[in-house]
Amino acid sequence: MVLGLTSTAAHGRPDNGAAAAEQVLTWTAGDPIDRYLTFPTTAVAGPTTIVFENSAATGNTTGMPHTLTFDVSDPEYNNDVPLNILASPTDDRGGKHTAQVTLAPGRYRFFCTIPGHGSMQGILTVTEAGGGEDTTAPETSAKVEGERNADGAYIGHANVTVSATDSGSGVQRIEYARGADGAWQAYTAPVMVHEAGTHTVRYRATDKAGNTSAEKAVDFTVVAPPTDDTAPPETSATVSGETNEQGQYLDMATVTVTASDTGSGVNTIEYARGADGAWQAYTAPVMVHETGTHTVRYRATDRAGNVAAEKSVRFTVVVPPTDDTAPPETTAMVTGSKNADGAYVGSATVTLTATDAGSGVEKVEFSLDGGPYLAYTAPVVVDRVGYHTVLHRATDKAGNTSAAQRVSFSVAEGGGVPAPNCPEYDERLTVIVGTVDTGVPNRMTSGRCTINELIEDEKDWSSHALFLKHVDAVLDKLLADGVIDAREHKVIYRAARESGIGKPGRTSGYRTLFDGSAETFAMWQHVGGGRFALNGDGSMTSSTTVPGMGMLWFPQRQYGDFSLKLQWRDDAPGSGNANSGVFVRFPNVHDHPEEPRPEWVAITFGHEVQVLDRPDGDMYKTGSIYGFDRVGLGGAGVTPKGTWNDYEIRVVGQHYSVFRNGVLINEFDNNGGQEFSPPRDGDPGTDGRRYATGYVGLQVHGTTDVISYRDIRIKEL
Repeated sequence: MVLGLTSTAAHGRPDNGAAAAEQVLTWTAGDPIDRYLTFPTTAVAGPTTIVFENSAATGNTTGMPHTLTFDVSDPEYNNDVPLNILASPTDDRGGKHTAQVTLAPGRYRFFCTIPGHGSMQGILTVTEAGGGEDTTAPETSAKVEGERNADGAYIGHANVTVSATDSGSGVQRIEYARGADGAWQAYTAPVMVHEAGTHTVRYRATDKAGNTSAEKAVDFTVVAPPTDDTAPPETSATVSGETNEQGQYLDMATVTVTASDTGSGVNTIEYARGADGAWQAYTAPVMVHETGTHTVRYRATDRAGNVAAEKSVRFTVVVPPTDDTAPPETTAMVTGSKNADGAYVGSATVTLTATDAGSGVEKVEFSLDGGPYLAYTAPVVVDRVGYHTVLHRATDKAGNTSAAQRVSFSVAEGGGVPAPNCPEYDERLTVIVGTVDTGVPNRMTSGRCTINELIEDEKDWSSHALFLKHVDAVLDKLLADGVIDAREHKVIYRAARESGIGKPGRTSGYRTLFDGSAETFAMWQHVGGGRFALNGDGSMTSSTTVPGMGMLWFPQRQYGDFSLKLQWRDDAPGSGNANSGVFVRFPNVHDHPEEPRPEWVAITFGHEVQVLDRPDGDMYKTGSIYGFDRVGLGGAGVTPKGTWNDYEIRVVGQHYSVFRNGVLINEFDNNGGQEFSPPRDGDPGTDGRRYATGYVGLQVHGTTDVISYRDIRIKEL
């Protein structure tokens, strides 16, 4: 199977009897998953036959498919051959494929795109036919242009044009830098220099074989155009920083100088420290840390050469008061009944204490699972099943705030304190009504429900007026309880009006796709290997006995912009971890006969939102958009095996947002860029990207990568 895109320079399609190319390059693969068995490292430019074989003859005894992909995304390498060949011992060619391409001088990077095989890669260096290896750097030159006066200085401005040629592999890039130590920048257009004075522009070039030319430079002078401007610039300076009652700056003062000129314009600003300090170019605010009384002088010059009269600012810097600079100390104690795994059964209670030997404790705060800091007034009861982290800190009356301390623990299902009777589950950081983000912290209320949960924006409201009446009643109570203030009341109510929830065509509720019943489970369809089975507790679990990779998909309806919510749990046996994913926006799997395995339609045309908490192996972890956007375990976090995780996948246009347990762990804009194989021919996509509408599905990865799903629901946005 050949998945490469065609172009005028390369063809990634099977050889159907075309004339033989001038050279043949062969790659082979077998059982190893970390390397190609054989591959070329050099070639000559011109028509080429690519041979890729992954068969029993080359030592593949497991049936594992491999790919040969040419990278077209990295500017360091040639990107004119979008080749992507998938070969398997069981395909219709027995694992041996050919393709006709045209190679250009330079370097090509190739690699394997099968999950977990990122180390199968190499570099192919291509030289001109008969020319041998290119070891000669490009030739460079520069030209300075502009109107000049009798002394040869450029009037008003100068344009520096840099050019480079290379008779070997060709020019890859040109760079330039301003001054003796300026940073190198990509040269894309002539460099225009306006500032009056003497200038140096350095330049160099690199060819496609990696040879870089020796640095060269041009020197020139720019002078202001003739003018009748005789007025110097206007200048001023301000001093900022924290001050005491005497107006002295504590620890540091910052001096900001400004200048303006209505005639020829400001050319330079200068400053000097002290009465006899040397003048220096002013490029950024001047920070003065030394204690004592200071004077900063300043002046400016315009492009006509008029110099402003010297001015100065005078100020004093002192050491901050030393009284009580030590922050309070906080401790946390977690109590509750534990099971054999050390998890708290049903709920855990977090009690915080703080002490301060100086001015005394002013306030204690805590943050639950990355949420906003809230005032601590009583022990915090945590009864959501899963892994939790509580950050705690305190501030004394002198304003010193302690560094946040952390305590982590797990809550398992079971008895104990009953879970709060909240209308919905929503622990996002801010109050969001429909799709309108208010920016107000999503605080926990005395009833242990968040503000978002009490607003019930996911409920099906019969009218907009009824929804607004409900929101107003909720906000009135929150205002009376001190959870929100009057300004936040107005902000949230305004968001409720803007949301349009309850209006015709603006449904707010989620449609259930799977609720644990046999009826909803029967609405899904399985393709490929593996299986999901319905459990008595309302969940579904991938099989430990039926081998292979496959997908359970919902063929009843396609979705465009949507919010998909579900829960998943890692049930992999032993020390393994679940490996799965949620597929979105793929076409009907039976409408693509060119795909011999229908479950690959979702991989080829859709997006997979990864589920994988394993620290090693595949580089795409939970929350990643597979093959497009990687998220590490640090971004997604890890919960203990056997713990249910809330997952929300929100897709609007080509913008993807992934939430885990109410926390945003990834955002991805599908602008056509990919980390591996380019889109295959015939993919309509949207503006050259992936589909704008499609179906949803769940991946089963294998008998050891066991995963469970439940409570699957979707809302069209």
